[in-house]
Amino acid sequence: MHLLEKQFSVPLVPGNHGLIEHLEKALSFQLKEDESPIRLVIAGIDDGKYLCEVGCLVDSELPSSQSIFSFRQRPRSTAEKFNAVFIVPTGVGAELGGHAGDATPAAQLLASCCDQLITHPNVVNASDINEIPANAHYVEGSVLCRLLMGTVGLEPAKANRLAVVFDAQPDQMIENLVLNTVEAARTTYGLGCTGLYRLDPPLVLKATTSKSGRAIGEGRQLESLFALLDEKSDEFDAVAISSLITVPVGLHDQYFRSDGNMINPWGGIEAMLTHAVSHCFNIPSAHAPMMESRDILNEDPGRVDPRMAAEAISSSFLQCVLKGLKQSPRIVSDEQEMTASGVLTARDISCLVIPEGCIGLPTLAALQQGIPVIAVREGSGLIAQELEALPWADHQFYKAENYWEAAGILCAMRAGISPVSVRRPMSRLAVETWPERAASTEKKIL
Repeated sequence: MHLLEKQFSVPLVPGNHGLIEHLEKALSFQLKEDESPIRLVIAGIDDGKYLCEVGCLVDSELPSSQSIFSFRQRPRSTAEKFNAVFIVPTGVGAELGGHAGDATPAAQLLASCCDQLITHPNVVNASDINEIPANAHYVEGSVLCRLLMGTVGLEPAKANRLAVVFDAQPDQMIENLVLNTVEAARTTYGLGCTGLYRLDPPLVLKATTSKSGRAIGEGRQLESLFALLDEKSDEFDAVAISSLITVPVGLHDQYFRSDGNMINPWGGIEAMLTHAVSHCFNIPSAHAPMMESRDILNEDPGRVDPRMAAEAISSSFLQCVLKGLKQSPRIVSDEQEMTASGVLTARDISCLVIPEGCIGLPTLAALQQGIPVIAVREGSGLIAQELEALPWADHQFYKAENYWEAAGILCAMRAGISPVSVRRPMSRLAVETWPERAASTEKKIL
């Protein structure tokens, strides 16, 4: 069982209509029978084609789970609460949100403009720091995607029973960093850990880069992890994973001295792994890279870019994961349970905020569900295509120059004010004669 990333070209659809169904059908002919897609990104639109990069789980022995393309149209939206989803895709080099939890202030700002904010680890994970807003839900990326696709709901949790899985390492000091982090969480904010599991042999994870420049990776020896999660599923509500990710020699020094201009190489394979875990087991999950050696631990990175500072002062990188998963909402996939009071579903989502140019299933799901989308230009990172090219309904798509402006748009929407009404110049509405045939006939008579 292993993880890999594949690249495909899919023919363009006129007007970009029905993209979810179109991509599902096209990829079904290009993926092998034992390759299950767990993550999809449209890395570009060029020469009449969608350039797709697909993360796949291969040779899984688990029963086939729901396809990532499964879509359930929300019947209607609810006005009871104003809830927003905030996504900064992992591995795209976003200048704001592509480093160590540096999108947290933006998340706190957006959270102040809504009743509930649903976000994911890449936004608020800052190695040994996690300052997620009090009214925010920490949701793994594939689960957040399925929420927008309408196939799962989220049930708030007061405190999860957490399983912690970590790689066996020859140096006991490296393992102790993980163990002491868990004990610190138990004694300082009351984490409930119901199992510490050492994987031996460990996972084999390698960070690589896609053709478009995204951080991706390869993963092998997943069998023991999946067997553990399957056998012990009744004993925990969420799982934190700490494992070694192989990167080229000297990359750490190069990364910290890049002044923030280098894409974080670890995040891509982390996202692929947690997508696979949460997709197959319907549990909240998050990953932290394990310190490679004492030599790297003792290296002086110097005065780093502020966005990397949390990484430079951390040792286990695991504390953010433990704190986030402590209250990560339970995943509800049963249609009947999804209608229960208190379960958050697609009909409860009022808006999606994303960096400009990011086209994945969350964006396409919002488009098809009629969920308003705010695309933020500043700090967006790799650009696939201007999102204005998608077939948005009137007043469904807004472009914000920065997160200050995005917060203003959210506030206007929450207040029931059309955001365009507070901008100038304000154009006149076009008048259409209806029905058109009658109008045409009337002209001929005259």
